Formats: sequence, structure tokens, C-alpha cells
Amino acid sequence: MDDELTVSVGDRRLRVSSLDRVLYPDVGFSKAELIDYYTAVADLVLPHVRGHPITLHRYPSGVGGPHFYQTRCPPHPGWVRTATMHFPKTGKTFEAPVLDDVAALVWAANLATIELHPFLGHADRIRHPTQLVFDLDPGDPAGFPQACAVAIDVRAMLADVGLRGWPKTSGLKGLHLHVPLDGSATYADTKPFARAVAATLSRAQPDRVVDRMTRALRAGKVFIDWSQNDPGKSTVAPYSLRGGPAPTVATPITWDEVARAAGDGTNPVYGPEQVRRRLDEHGDLLAPLLTTAQRLPGSPS
Repeated sequence: MDDELTVSVGDRRLRVSSLDRVLYPDVGFSKAELIDYYTAVADLVLPHVRGHPITLHRYPSGVGGPHFYQTRCPPHPGWVRTATMHFPKTGKTFEAPVLDDVAALVWAANLATIELHPFLGHADRIRHPTQLVFDLDPGDPAGFPQACAVAIDVRAMLADVGLRGWPKTSGLKGLHLHVPLDGSATYADTKPFARAVAATLSRAQPDRVVDRMTRALRAGKVFIDWSQNDPGKSTVAPYSLRGGPAPTVATPITWDEVARAAGDGTNPVYGPEQVRRRLDEHGDLLAPLLTTAQRLPGSPS
């Protein structure tokens, strides 16, 4: 295979290189397959990342080598849009990439970007998150089924205040719960709300749930990570690959599947081919995130 090729993606032309580089040595999954996967799911992943600044989790030597999160946009074609990010705590200001089309997605994949982590706010309203996110992270020996059981409890708490959420696997061992918002709230509203939900469940179920970040407290429990709701943090995108030993995908699932996993202890892990088949069967299970505008209780009117 040629080391470098110029390809056409829509009306864009860009160079791709090292396509035969193996990114997942255990299964022989190459950069060419990475680009192929993201091209195949572009119509599903792009609506969830378009317009959002994004952090690229890059693995230049594959999952067994050094890897890094890159929010500052690397050298890029002029048609890759960027957004100005400013972080008062550090005083840093820089440009972050925004992946608006298939060509930009291929550009990112060619950089060995295995994982896509969009920020919760749009580039033009970065302080107003479009979603509230709960990251349910089980500590060994707890696992995915325990995270699902806690997700059901979070869902019930949200329903009590008139909110709906949609689940996806983290692609590793946890579960993410996405709650779409109408854009009126800021992180000053969403972060305390998420923290209050986590604290309430932790007090009610101290043997199952923890809301503190100290890792030593997580053994056998599910950590409800409320801290994702922060202007300086990004969350892995639906349909993003993950950088584990094998190519797994952060996969939208149904609440019936959540309940089934909580009940029978199963841990569904979906790879690229399984996700493509699920898309043929279900379409985008997280499509409601793009059209549902919910007002967070207590947010400005």
C-alpha cells in the first residue's frame, strides 16, 4: 500500500498516509479500517459533533503506544473549521478543531484519532451546554450490569423533574446517560444539578453508589461522574471508537437493553461491524438528542 495518497471526499481533496499502520495489534485493525469505519458512520456521528469544538484522542503508534488528548488544533487544511477556546483558570486561549463534514472526519482519522470527544456546548455558545451528561463508571468488581442498574435509578430521578435521558455504552465498561437541553442553562446550572443527583443517590444507596472522585472509594460501586458537566471537559461521542485492546464503540442502546443487562448481568460490547448492523436495525437511537429541547429545572427562563 502506498505510504501517502491524495483522496477526494465530497468536494475536498486531502492526503492520507500510513494506511497499513496497525492501530490495534491484537486484532490487526489498521488505520485504513479506522478511516473506513468513520466514513461509514459519518452520517450518524456528524450530527452529534457538528458545530462543537472537539478534543482528538490520538494514538499515532496504535493503542499499545503513547497517546494523547489534543484540543489545540494541529496543522490542518483551511477548510477544517476551528473555534476559539478560552479557559480563564489557566489563561490559555487557542483554536480547537470543529468537525463539520465527512472530509474533516477523515482528516481527523488520518491523524490516528481513534476517539472523538466533543465539548457539550456549540462553538458559538460554548458556555451553554446542549446536554447534561452522567458518566456511570463501575469500580471492580462492579461492572456494566451494576452501571445499568444505577442508570435506571438516575432515569427515575430525572423523570420526577420532567426530564428524559438516553443511554449509550461508554465503549469500555461504563454507561453514559445523555439529557438533551434547550440551551438556556449554563454550566453553573448543569454541574450543580448533576452533582445533586449523584449525591442524592449516593446517600440513598451507599453500598452501590459513590459520588466522590477518590478512586479508593469506588471498589464494588458505581461512580456517578457529575464533573463532566464543565466548560473545560469533553465527552466521548456516540459511535466513537475507543482505544482499548480491541476496537469497541461507544454505542447507543435502548432502555430495554439497559434493563436486560441490569437483570441478567450481560455486558454487551459492540465493535465496528456490530454497530453497522445495529444501525441497519435501529437507526440512530440517540437521534432524540438532536431534537429534544428540555429546560433544566431552575435554569433561566
